[in-house]
Amino acid sequence: MTKSELIKSLESGKFTITAEIEAPKGINTEKIIQNAQLLKGYVTAINVTDCPLGNVMMNSLVPCHLIQEKVGVEAVLQMTCRDRNRIGIQADFLGAAALGIKNILALTGDHPRLGDHPQAKPVFDLDSVQLTMLIKKLNEGFDFNGHKLEGTPKFHIGVAATPGADPLELEIIKLEKKMEAGAEFVQTQAVYDINILDKFMDAVSHLSIKVLVGVVPLKSAGMAKYMNKHVPGIKIPEDIIKRMEKAEEPIKEGNTIAAEFLKAVKGSKAHGAHIMAVGTQQYVPTIIKQAGLI
Repeated sequence: MTKSELIKSLESGKFTITAEIEAPKGINTEKIIQNAQLLKGYVTAINVTDCPLGNVMMNSLVPCHLIQEKVGVEAVLQMTCRDRNRIGIQADFLGAAALGIKNILALTGDHPRLGDHPQAKPVFDLDSVQLTMLIKKLNEGFDFNGHKLEGTPKFHIGVAATPGADPLELEIIKLEKKMEAGAEFVQTQAVYDINILDKFMDAVSHLSIKVLVGVVPLKSAGMAKYMNKHVPGIKIPEDIIKRMEKAEEPIKEGNTIAAEFLKAVKGSKAHGAHIMAVGTQQYVPTIIKQAGLI
């Protein structure tokens, strides 16, 4: 198996940066290609989200393929358990393999009630650990029920984790299960406190898994307060919220805060960072430069 550029970078010991963009709400793919072009040269791979928050978007298979073929940047296909049963998930994975996609991020997914079709019936035929097991089974040349495949996919498996989870011990147990199931790398929930990150990295020190720390640039003090209140595992320090409140240009200040934290992540035990600036991808190169990483 030819390893993906993402895995090569992580295994080389290089501080690896990935980023995230959304598939279009419609059929126009020009914007996603433009966004990917903005990130080229700054990130090793680009994630494409799978109908985030349960909002209808284009199947992320298509943007992943376009990003690799037209932009020349490696993609990470995000797959949730929310919308498909194990048959549909495997069908999409086989299609992804045929399109040359090598990296998968296996996720549980947000409940449909959060999205633009709250009346939709959730599937959740599998959980994220079982989804990881399914991908590993495909990599071995069999479907999830043990039937032999004609040609074997070769995916690198990524999973999610929340460094700010409380209690952290339960999050580590779940991550251990995901690793046993075949996970190779982690892209975490957003972190804003280096102490939380250090505690998490110490807790996973017994695992030979690569950790990419989630970095979400803030757009306003309101965004920070909302995330603190409503997003499980997010803990934004009060001093950061005060900086955002005082800022004359909140987006610029949020980018500066993200760059400062990115620099701190570089000095930690983490293996890289995953920048989730959905809707503001144009600032990612500036954040990376400001952090002194290019």
